Amino acid sequence: MKRLALLLALPLFAACGPGDKNAPPGPGGMGAMPPPEVEVMQVGRGAATLTPELPGRVEAVRTAQVRARVEGIVEKRLFVEGSDVRAGQALFRLDNRIYRTAAQAAEADVEVKTLNFERVQSLLPIKAVSRQEVDAARAALKQAEAQLARARLDLENTTVPAPISGRIGRAQVTEGALVGRNEATLLAVIEQLDPVNVLFTQPNAEVLRMKSALASGKLQKPDRRNVELILETGQPHAHKGRLIFSDMSVDPGTGAITLKAEFPNPQRLLLPGTFVRVRVAQAVAADVITVPQRAVLSGPQGQFVMLVGPENKAMPRPVKLGAMAGDRFVVEEGLAGGERLIVTGMQKARPGTVVKPVPMKQAG
Repeated sequence: MKRLALLLALPLFAACGPGDKNAPPGPGGMGAMPPPEVEVMQVGRGAATLTPELPGRVEAVRTAQVRARVEGIVEKRLFVEGSDVRAGQALFRLDNRIYRTAAQAAEADVEVKTLNFERVQSLLPIKAVSRQEVDAARAALKQAEAQLARARLDLENTTVPAPISGRIGRAQVTEGALVGRNEATLLAVIEQLDPVNVLFTQPNAEVLRMKSALASGKLQKPDRRNVELILETGQPHAHKGRLIFSDMSVDPGTGAITLKAEFPNPQRLLLPGTFVRVRVAQAVAADVITVPQRAVLSGPQGQFVMLVGPENKAMPRPVKLGAMAGDRFVVEEGLAGGERLIVTGMQKARPGTVVKPVPMKQAG
């Protein structure tokens, strides 16, 4: 009888197991997952300033190489490496004993030649000397004065000054080094870092297309006085720049032209050699669709965006992108306006899944 009762009770235990769909969910039970939340914006049309991002490199406005002009032993370095120096500031001092002695000898020679010239000149009226002797004494005096000027210049050059104001780098020599033998030895480099120049390039084909659109009236000419700079971190530089130069020839190797812009750099954040991106306003489009860069995805079939379709289902939409407009892309094909575009949360919005759209948060 006990065995029979056990067999009858087994179906009851099975019916109360975790696989029973009719059992009410407990506190830790598996309920339906809520749809993922995504931020969306409504696609619209409007005016946009076309500002392509172009690769560039920072360079100093002025660069000066500090070199030894005379031969000598470096006695002392008179500056702190990496500091700001002013034009004319003494940077190095060389052993000047030889040049000081040479200058003193040249001074004595000038005194002798001066006395000799005065003597022969005083004898000329009484015809005790000839005119040729007076001319020779005058020439010897001028030659001595020239040698004195050269000796004084060499003595002055034993103190090496800064040719320009700016920030000086590390010293290329140390105390005790022999410099200036057979060449003007490089001692240090000074760079002026406020402001700085940025050299950047743009394909000539893009320039021609933009000029053609401007000539046809499809695009309007923008205000090109302000140029934006994007740092390596992706953040914009705090100060606007100005375009100061555009090359008149095309690089045959790259098919691009070179442009130059000048940017304030009071905090010395921009260092020579840094690679940056430059945004230059090149045209104004009156009626275009633009989308944020982060809303554009890439796949095997090309670039696309994610939209919120009927019943709040995520759906991909292939797009054809055009020029940049600040930090946004101009969409040439794929969007007509009015669509709900997913801006953030794309990784949770798989095609065909239901999502919970919320308005995009405004920056700032």
